[in-house]
Amino acid sequence: MKLDPVTLAGRHVRLEPLGLQHIDALAEAGTDPAIWTWYPQSAQGPERTRAWVQQALDWQANGLVLPFAQIDAASGRVIGSTRFAAIEAAHRRAEIGWTWLTPAFQRTAVNTESKYLMLRHAFETLGLIRVEFKTDSGNQASRRALARIGATEEGIFRNHMIMESGRLRHSVYFSIIDSDWPAVKAGLERKLA
Repeated sequence: MKLDPVTLAGRHVRLEPLGLQHIDALAEAGTDPAIWTWYPQSAQGPERTRAWVQQALDWQANGLVLPFAQIDAASGRVIGSTRFAAIEAAHRRAEIGWTWLTPAFQRTAVNTESKYLMLRHAFETLGLIRVEFKTDSGNQASRRALARIGATEEGIFRNHMIMESGRLRHSVYFSIIDSDWPAVKAGLERKLA
């Protein structure tokens, strides 16, 4: 499984390898504090965005993640980020996560197409047998979105993370496995048509 940086392009969004050149645009895209409500740590503000990007790049150098900047295909504007994480090459699995979008692009075709592009790459190029997702158990919008794309809810990891506020987060895990992919792919393609 070669996890080299790659650009994944669709009609609505282009996922390009995350780099230092995205810091200022990501800081601007991430100014709304509501974006960070469900994240263990906020990346709001230029310094935190710089640290967040640098950490992603450090983890990428160690083979732990493959991060992307999400670019609006129409305007070329940076609108968020997402990544492959929790990569387990020996078990042919990875997580799709750390996803956020500036509010104007939430609940649009961008997130659906981003997931489609990443899932297609995961199953058809990387040969994964499992892609997992996790979200805060209280994040009902995220849970509905994951179910909407065809992911199966598997269970809750209680006291899974300590949030920046000190709150204990319970994380809900979802997955799509290789045998699910043909039906999930068809469903996503219908949604995007």
